Amino acid sequence: MKYYIVAGEASGDLHGSNLMKGLYKEDPRADIRFWGGPLMDAVFHANQKGQGLVEDYREGAVMGVVEVIRKGPALFQRINRCKEDIANWNPDVVILIDYPGFNFKVAEFAHNAGFKVYYYIAPKVWATREHRVKKLKAWVDKLFIVFPFEKEFFRLRGVPFVYAGNPLVDAIEGHPALSETRAAFLARTGLPDQLLIALLAGSRSMEIGQMMPVFMELADTWHAEHPADVFVVAAAPARSMQDYERYVGARDYVKVVFGETYGAIRHARAAVINSGTASLEAALIGTPQIVGYRVNAITALVARHFIKVRYVSLGNLILDRLAFPELLQNRFTVPNLMKELDRAMADEAYRTAMQADYAEIRTLLGGSGASEAVARAMIESLKK
Repeated sequence: MKYYIVAGEASGDLHGSNLMKGLYKEDPRADIRFWGGPLMDAVFHANQKGQGLVEDYREGAVMGVVEVIRKGPALFQRINRCKEDIANWNPDVVILIDYPGFNFKVAEFAHNAGFKVYYYIAPKVWATREHRVKKLKAWVDKLFIVFPFEKEFFRLRGVPFVYAGNPLVDAIEGHPALSETRAAFLARTGLPDQLLIALLAGSRSMEIGQMMPVFMELADTWHAEHPADVFVVAAAPARSMQDYERYVGARDYVKVVFGETYGAIRHARAAVINSGTASLEAALIGTPQIVGYRVNAITALVARHFIKVRYVSLGNLILDRLAFPELLQNRFTVPNLMKELDRAMADEAYRTAMQADYAEIRTLLGGSGASEAVARAMIESLKK
């Protein structure tokens, strides 16, 4: 069968790559054409089946109200190119992965054009913009969800769904970083054998611009008290060293590594993370963390009127309580970060309690095999 997949950011590329592995395994004749990134492209080249990459998500990823307005014309051009490509290729199914601002437009088009539409990793309508549920019911044939708390939400609203666990469990369990020794990791990356603190600023330029100045002020303040510790910036694969050098400068106690996110988190004593998927990754890996998040004032003002959930981090949402702290907007300050980082680094009872909550998160998400199970469910549904 012919599968057209659309992923528009780093997490979508990760989950899309694992879904593609499942599709290739379950359907030996799978013909896949996709919008995605380097991880999906690597799976395609490993299998050498199908049409391959149409456009890299890194060419057009945007986030926030102001950014969408500013880049609106280019975004609509990309949407139109995607619609035209789907129509020309004529797939058996269009599979959309998260990225709702883009993918709802594609879903409407694909449905109206008569294509089967599957949505993998639901838009966060349980957090904001619940009116989008009507669009899911109108344009999506089947929804494939990845969080246990979503089941009741979509059941009550009459949206047909499949839940087969969370694909991030597969991504982490199968990653080489989880079996690599600390000595091997340090030797390969050139990092010193000292206490490490991981910093994850997000993948978009806007996020990096908001987070890195605060991260560097934190590094300076912490270094003055703990000169032997080293900060490791786990750089996003879509970015270049120039995106970070302007903030890091000549600080020899801050290192930047690319393509080492899981290793940096695993071998760090603690991590400060810009929410998103990385926060759940840290929970599954087991590293104590502090979530910090800041967006521009206009985006924050708009968000306050729409967001309904109590927490922004997926791990805390899964537990429905705080397993780790969230420092958002005006609370994302260096004094607050210093206080929380000191607890995460030195308070053994606090670390143990957080890791116990992590174990509960892993249990609630279920075991491995989610990606293959979703691929199998998609194929069986198409055959029917």
